Amino acid sequence: MEQKSQIQVPRVKLGTQGLEVSRLGFGCGGLSGMLNAPLSHEVGCSIIKEAFHKGITFFDTADIYGYNHDNEIMVGKALKDLPREQVQLGTKFGFIASDWNHMTVKGTPEYVRECCEASLKRLDVDYIDLYYPHRVDTSVPIEDTMGELKKLVEEGKIKYIGLSEASVDTIRRAHAVHPITAVQMEYSLWTREIEEDIIPLCRELGIGIVAYSPLGHGFFGGKAVVESLPAESVLATHPRFTGENLEKNKILYDQFANLAEKHGCSPPQLALAWLRHQGDDVVPIPGTTKIRNLDGNIGSLAVKLKHEDLQEISRAISIDEVSGEREPGFLTKYSYRLANTPAKI
Repeated sequence: MEQKSQIQVPRVKLGTQGLEVSRLGFGCGGLSGMLNAPLSHEVGCSIIKEAFHKGITFFDTADIYGYNHDNEIMVGKALKDLPREQVQLGTKFGFIASDWNHMTVKGTPEYVRECCEASLKRLDVDYIDLYYPHRVDTSVPIEDTMGELKKLVEEGKIKYIGLSEASVDTIRRAHAVHPITAVQMEYSLWTREIEEDIIPLCRELGIGIVAYSPLGHGFFGGKAVVESLPAESVLATHPRFTGENLEKNKILYDQFANLAEKHGCSPPQLALAWLRHQGDDVVPIPGTTKIRNLDGNIGSLAVKLKHEDLQEISRAISIDEVSGEREPGFLTKYSYRLANTPAKI
């Protein structure tokens, strides 16, 4: 039997609207496939409950995760065995997909409400703590999307509003309609574009950062380097995990693994520790299908880094040397860099 983690998971304020979460969250999407084969609900629920009992209370899902909304249903089952008032539940809406290669985004007020009602039913909860548009629908004014989200807050169906992959312009306009609690962005050692403009804006407005893919889609856990990619993984076509790009990125991983050894921790622990040291307003949400990885992620909270350590780590994974785009081609058009264009009214 695995020894339970003795590390106390601290709590932090996420944004300035009153939401408090565990310092480390848990991304649930991988339990329903995408990066690997999907787990049964029994196994997936056991991992979610184990995470909670080890101090993680902030869980992230989305209506698009898993076949036929499988992930929200799984998370809802797990919540039945947990004290609801001690869990911070985030979910997302807006993607419409026939498969992962054919996606569109919808943010009309009618669709916002339809999705929220459906998620509440699947999750089998009375309210969602943090509700985000998964991507920005540039054909709809963000003010219209936010207006409906604001109504859902007033009705008690959601507590806090977030945005995901939103641009500076979109965040400012949305925040003017109703305070944004958190912005969810891809943020890791090899994806740091948001340091330029998104993080400074969020700090100006009092908005928290939820860092998804904090381990670079598993790269800093050794995925495609020390372990092969599962056949079911969408990473098989990801630009950073294929061909010459992967071979170049493996060199960066080896340099980073040497640094982790120097700090007496594993590469994923060092990657998470680096991210945690970027500020208390940055909350990573790594996911995993293995309890030993869950324990390792929690163990990252014990890794202390000095200023010079952070600089050395940043140099070891120089953004200029990372090979490949950060997203697969089918998602690139929904990146926050392209989410600036206001809808024609």
